[in-house]
Amino acid sequence: MIQLFGFLGLVLIAAAWAVNILRRSPPPPLDLTILYFLGSVSLTIYAALIGDAVFTALNALSSALSFINLVRALRLKTGTAG
Repeated sequence: MIQLFGFLGLVLIAAAWAVNILRRSPPPPLDLTILYFLGSVSLTIYAALIGDAVFTALNALSSALSFINLVRALRLKTGTAG
Protein backbone atom coordinates (compact mmCIF):
# COMPACT_ATOMS: atom_id res chain seq x y z
CA MET A 1 0.00 0.00 0.00
CA ILE A 2 2.80 2.42 0.82
CA GLN A 3 4.41 1.86 -2.58
CA LEU A 4 1.15 2.95 -4.19
CA PHE A 5 1.81 6.49 -2.96
CA GLY A 6 5.33 6.27 -4.37
CA PHE A 7 4.12 5.14 -7.77
CA LEU A 8 1.40 7.81 -7.78
CA GLY A 9 4.03 10.45 -7.11
CA LEU A 10 6.24 8.97 -9.83
CA VAL A 11 3.42 9.14 -12.40
CA LEU A 12 2.44 12.69 -11.48
CA ILE A 13 6.01 14.02 -11.55
CA ALA A 14 6.83 12.29 -14.84
CA ALA A 15 3.55 13.53 -16.35
CA ALA A 16 4.41 17.12 -15.38
CA TRP A 17 7.80 16.87 -17.11
CA ALA A 18 6.26 15.25 -20.18
CA VAL A 19 3.55 17.92 -20.43
CA ASN A 20 6.22 20.63 -20.25
CA ILE A 21 8.12 19.02 -23.13
CA LEU A 22 4.98 18.36 -25.20
CA ARG A 23 3.91 21.99 -24.81
CA ARG A 24 7.27 22.88 -26.32
CA SER A 25 8.08 25.13 -23.39
CA PRO A 26 11.67 26.34 -23.58
CA PRO A 27 14.13 24.01 -21.86
CA PRO A 28 15.90 25.17 -18.71
CA PRO A 29 19.35 26.78 -19.19
CA LEU A 30 21.98 24.38 -20.53
CA ASP A 31 24.16 24.36 -17.40
CA LEU A 32 21.18 23.54 -15.20
CA THR A 33 20.01 20.85 -17.62
CA ILE A 34 23.42 19.16 -17.66
CA LEU A 35 23.63 19.17 -13.85
CA TYR A 36 20.08 17.84 -13.54
CA PHE A 37 20.74 15.08 -16.06
CA LEU A 38 23.95 13.95 -14.35
CA GLY A 39 22.29 14.09 -10.94
CA SER A 40 19.34 12.03 -12.18
CA VAL A 41 21.63 9.40 -13.67
CA SER A 42 23.58 9.19 -10.40
CA LEU A 43 20.39 8.86 -8.37
CA THR A 44 19.11 6.17 -10.75
CA ILE A 45 22.23 4.12 -10.13
CA TYR A 46 21.99 4.69 -6.37
CA ALA A 47 18.30 3.75 -6.20
CA ALA A 48 18.94 0.61 -8.25
CA LEU A 49 21.83 -0.41 -6.01
CA ILE A 50 19.73 -0.10 -2.86
CA GLY A 51 16.83 -1.92 -4.53
CA ASP A 52 14.23 0.87 -4.41
CA ALA A 53 11.94 0.25 -7.40
CA VAL A 54 9.94 3.48 -7.07
CA PHE A 55 12.95 5.79 -6.99
CA THR A 56 14.80 3.77 -9.61
CA ALA A 57 11.88 4.23 -12.00
CA LEU A 58 11.39 7.89 -11.06
CA ASN A 59 15.03 8.78 -11.55
CA ALA A 60 15.29 6.75 -14.76
CA LEU A 61 12.33 8.71 -16.16
CA SER A 62 13.85 11.91 -14.86
CA SER A 63 17.11 11.04 -16.63
CA ALA A 64 15.32 10.31 -19.90
CA LEU A 65 13.23 13.48 -19.79
CA SER A 66 16.17 15.66 -18.77
CA PHE A 67 18.16 14.12 -21.64
CA ILE A 68 15.39 15.26 -24.00
CA ASN A 69 15.68 18.76 -22.49
CA LEU A 70 19.45 18.56 -22.92
CA VAL A 71 19.06 17.80 -26.63
CA ARG A 72 16.51 20.62 -26.95
CA ALA A 73 18.81 23.08 -25.17
CA LEU A 74 21.76 22.10 -27.37
CA ARG A 75 19.69 22.53 -30.49
CA LEU A 76 18.63 26.01 -29.39
CA LYS A 77 22.22 26.92 -28.56
CA THR A 78 23.50 25.76 -31.96
CA GLY A 79 20.54 27.19 -33.85
CA THR A 80 19.36 23.84 -35.20
CA ALA A 81 16.00 23.79 -33.41
CA GLY A 82 13.34 22.51 -35.68
